[in-house]
Amino acid sequence: MTQRRMSEIIRRAPVTLPATATVRQACAEMHRHRIGAVLVLDGDGHLCGIFTGRDAVRTLASGKPDADAPLARAMTADPVHMAPGSTAIHALRLMQDGGFRHVPICDQGRVVGIVSQGDFRGEEHARLDIETGIWERL
Repeated sequence: MTQRRMSEIIRRAPVTLPATATVRQACAEMHRHRIGAVLVLDGDGHLCGIFTGRDAVRTLASGKPDADAPLARAMTADPVHMAPGSTAIHALRLMQDGGFRHVPICDQGRVVGIVSQGDFRGEEHARLDIETGIWERL
């Protein structure tokens, strides 16, 4: 089995918003593009956070839902990210170990893409299952 690189998996440009955008705007973009996450950029265009469906639920369930709150208050700050040359299995390990579904791909501080669990083939998931089983038995 060959190791696919992130650059082979990224199929579309990521949806990005500034940290000053609102939760409402992020949810509207996620709905419009039928995606589960929006990458949040600082004023210099660098990744500073990720806003996912889970973040939206957490925001609304907080008891003080504020759809007009800035993403900077509702996002997951400083998300784990990877380089374009990283392997698919490495991305899947990160997602499994971290309990998240999306990994931004950054090249020299600039966002170039995002991958989600659904972007990977069954063979990569199977390999992760095998490797996880080996480590659990050790």
